[in-house]
Amino acid sequence: TCSMAATNHYDVLIIGAGLSGVGSAVHVATKCPKKTFLVFEARESVGGTWDLFQYPGIRSDSDMFTLGYDFKPWVEAKSIADGPSILKYIKETAADHNITDKIKLKHRVVGLAWSSDTCLWTVSVKVADQAEPVLYTTSFVITCTGYYNYDKGYKPEFPGEKEFKGRVVHPQFWPKDLDYSGKKVVIIGSGATAVTLLPSMAKTAEHVTMLQRSPTYIFALPAENPIAMFLRRWLPSKLAYLIIRWLFIVQSIVLFWTARNKPERVKRVIFKETKRRLPPGFDVQKHFSPTYNPWVQRLCLAPDGDFFEAICDGKASVVTDTIDTFTPAGIRVMSGDEIPADVIITATGLNMQVLNVDMTVDGRAVDISKQFFYKGAMFSNVPNLAIALGYTNASWTLKADLNLTYVCRLLNYMDAHGYTKAVPAREEIPGDEGLPWADLTSGYIQRGLHLVPKQGAEAPWKLYQNYARDYWQMKVRDVVDGVMEFSGKGKQAPSPPLIPSWVLVALVAVAVPVFAVLHYVA
Repeated sequence: TCSMAATNHYDVLIIGAGLSGVGSAVHVATKCPKKTFLVFEARESVGGTWDLFQYPGIRSDSDMFTLGYDFKPWVEAKSIADGPSILKYIKETAADHNITDKIKLKHRVVGLAWSSDTCLWTVSVKVADQAEPVLYTTSFVITCTGYYNYDKGYKPEFPGEKEFKGRVVHPQFWPKDLDYSGKKVVIIGSGATAVTLLPSMAKTAEHVTMLQRSPTYIFALPAENPIAMFLRRWLPSKLAYLIIRWLFIVQSIVLFWTARNKPERVKRVIFKETKRRLPPGFDVQKHFSPTYNPWVQRLCLAPDGDFFEAICDGKASVVTDTIDTFTPAGIRVMSGDEIPADVIITATGLNMQVLNVDMTVDGRAVDISKQFFYKGAMFSNVPNLAIALGYTNASWTLKADLNLTYVCRLLNYMDAHGYTKAVPAREEIPGDEGLPWADLTSGYIQRGLHLVPKQGAEAPWKLYQNYARDYWQMKVRDVVDGVMEFSGKGKQAPSPPLIPSWVLVALVAVAVPVFAVLHYVA
């Protein structure tokens, strides 16, 4: 029999107050209204990624119809939104659902200790400048801390860096006093951050050069989607948002499937469009033809083609080469050329990290990287602990919302049947190393594979990266699946599906022809 602690006890504790953390709090507040909860945020403000990153042009690299919450329509004109607009959206969501006063800022979770005797987590929290951690107890923990280290970005050591007379900046920690107006800027990297920085900095810099070792797929989309604008004009806001959201979901599924199964077709389309947007004679083959297939790494997005416009205007250029050394006046590359620079931006990536806290289960230390993801929402053999994990091939929030819906179903099922503990049970077999959680070859993912939990070869341990399949698994299928083990006073019984069967049939009837048409067009 499990007992309850009386001091500093909450039914649910949420770690992180970014996009997923605020969303998690809303899900718990609306779907489990009797639950008490708090949200711990280590930083001084709400917003997570969208408060941390302050570099010029910071924006989403996914459309806001799918990066936004399923319960709060995105109403701004631009579907590819800038960072301040996304931060405003997060804060509005917290305020609209009375979540703001549930968020404890400068509260960093440093330890989690589960006891099967009490069926509680003891959560150690470092509060601001207090010397000793404050202890809380909770029945369930939801971690919404993302997948990268907020305190340290990835930056390799470059030869001769100390000889450079200008300023070197990492985008993760953008200095407020950096003035690059009228100056020569070199951006090292070719990922989403570099593709975002180049057109924004080119507006006031003398010239911006993106220095890449190898090309990246970059494609242009309108910042304001015309179909979305049309539907918004003629339909009620919530209905329009629902239709637009599903259109974008289906579009992303079709694009990813086509890229993985017919890569040459997608490469031709991207190459043709890229060539059309660049000046005559530009060496597209050298600078924009990656050696890998589309969606082996994430595609980069250029809203309204701003990246290509900066090149056409002569304000920016691309150099594909490797760095030999920094020099006092810039960077010398292996070809022998020197790129002059007053400011160098090292857009070299992130350091991956998942739930960086000390964790024990009944006194036994748990290395979360050695566990397996369960439905992408929990961890093998770790009770009453969930994660708001997103997709690598689509918007983060799509999967996070599904996970949080599932967690609320799980919590309500446990309450209805008197359970106090739920653990995804997986037999620990020596030598069972599992599979990497993601199959993308991006540098930050490959560097951090050993830090992230694994996936299995089949459900419920496999991460399918497919919204339609996950929708069924998280919103419809019974939470009692023969893998999740419950304990307490209750008796296992089937849980009702979140969506009635007739609604699912109707959705399938509509989705199949839409999917077929989009696939034909793709």
